[in-house]
Amino acid sequence: MISFKPKQVTKKLLSALPDRARDVLEKRYGLGKDSDTQTLESIGQTYGITRERVRQIENYGIQSIQKSDVYLEFEEIFNELKEVIGSLGGGLIAEQVLLDEITNDQSLRNHIYFLLVIGNPFYRSKENANYGHRWFTEKKVAESVEKALRAVYKSLNRDELVSEEEILNRFRNELIEIADNHDETVLKRWLQISKDIAANPLGEWGDAGSPNVRVKGIRDYAYLVVKRHGSPMHFREVAEEIQKLFERKAHTATTHNELIKDNRFVLVGRGLYALTEWGYSAGVVKDVLRDILEQNGPLSREEIIDKVRKERYVKDNTIVVNLQDANLFKRLSNGTYTLAG
Repeated sequence: MISFKPKQVTKKLLSALPDRARDVLEKRYGLGKDSDTQTLESIGQTYGITRERVRQIENYGIQSIQKSDVYLEFEEIFNELKEVIGSLGGGLIAEQVLLDEITNDQSLRNHIYFLLVIGNPFYRSKENANYGHRWFTEKKVAESVEKALRAVYKSLNRDELVSEEEILNRFRNELIEIADNHDETVLKRWLQISKDIAANPLGEWGDAGSPNVRVKGIRDYAYLVVKRHGSPMHFREVAEEIQKLFERKAHTATTHNELIKDNRFVLVGRGLYALTEWGYSAGVVKDVLRDILEQNGPLSREEIIDKVRKERYVKDNTIVVNLQDANLFKRLSNGTYTLAG
């Protein structure tokens, strides 16, 4: 990924500084033998100075390196890092993604990060409510991507889930001016900048705040399982599938209890659950019968059975028996049924 040795580069760059400024930067960015970074306050306690004074020394150190002759020696190094950001992210990339792509070694990551901080070609946008920390070399690209990410987020309903193909298509439509210049891999990396949009464990995309995306408990895993299955499932099957897909223990009784409590699910048969979003209504068979007759008016027995079977996995005889409740339903002279009273 990179041809140079970051530790050697930073060591030489730091050599341009007085001892205390060098020590402050080493502690602040984890560049010494210990890769742990220190806060302004902890460094200040070491020297018996205020955190603000430490900040001033840090800024002085960075500016001194940037103005030094040593900095000019490494112009090619900074250009190489710029090319890495260009090849990985088209001039914009999430900080975590960039460092992950370069190395998994925390000590080396600290040195790469420091080179980004002092390098003139690089600009860092700090994390906020909508985006994570990100680095860019092309300001126009950064602005276009962030604008497009906002538009894609607004296009998503709260609990909507879409395929990766669909989220990329929506993203491309918002990036008309620059989308054709970048491949799918770059677009996916840009999506990772957003804190509002994310993918769930099954690779479906949606609102990062939705339980369908930020999966936390059995209910959320169960929702993904049933949605993926595409038709009603018995709670035992749901528990088994959770363990198979997510390698997460799901006791049958616990799964059943969670399905009962969650209004995203509706009981449609003995132990069978469907998703409410599929159009199933809650309630026992009599409730379903009442809703159907309220919406459609008098219907024949065959018509009623057909409509109930679309709502519940029950035997025809169960439907007929429930129709005999004279307190709720009435059979008309032409053989159709309507609501009593």
